[in-house]
Amino acid sequence: MTTSKNMTMTAIALLVVAGSASAQAASVDVNGDGFYSLPEVQAAMPEMTQDDFLVLDVNGDGLLDAAEVEAATQAGLLTAPEG
Repeated sequence: MTTSKNMTMTAIALLVVAGSASAQAASVDVNGDGFYSLPEVQAAMPEMTQDDFLVLDVNGDGLLDAAEVEAATQAGLLTAPEG
């Protein structure tokens, strides 16, 4: 994975892993459904490409859920925030 993709994946992890209770997560999850669509993620992170998103969207439903974020973190595709 390139440095650019690593930075993108780290940034999305910081947004998503933060949890739905945080202001950041609420600002990403615009429709409040508990999932993150590509347009929602791109609004917060314009550098997120469809290819990057598809790597994270394991089940191919077009949304990122908590399990996909956790799996990507465990696989080293995302870096969980410290603390």
